[in-house]
Amino acid sequence: MTAAGAGPKLVLVVACALVDADGRVLITQRPEGKALAGLWEFPGGKLEPGERPEQALIRELAEELGIVVEEPCLAPLTFASHAYEAFHLLMPLYVCRRWTGVVQGLEGQATRWVRPERLRDFPMPPADEPLIAHLIDLL
Repeated sequence: MTAAGAGPKLVLVVACALVDADGRVLITQRPEGKALAGLWEFPGGKLEPGERPEQALIRELAEELGIVVEEPCLAPLTFASHAYEAFHLLMPLYVCRRWTGVVQGLEGQATRWVRPERLRDFPMPPADEPLIAHLIDLL
């Protein structure tokens, strides 16, 4: 048994499945120089101190993709809990079908709209993979 706080650091990140009018989901490719570079993931990122998950997601989507999302348009779907070697990741996944602006990779990341049943064709970080089944069931 370990003492409280002796385990790996808990990292809270938030992710979003943007769904277009054709039922496709947006994935982005992690750029070179970042951990897990080259893998595809759902857009999102880490929470800043004092930020709620929805606020962090709205901020991240604006910074990464240049779109504006309103909080009522974010619907929580599921979450991932994954133990990486250096930390434990907890990642709520939201679904969003409405936003303003045109999606573009503002940080040099590739973006792709993918049918849910094709998401497994793209290599993803281990935490993202279990989320695919929930999206296939939903869409």
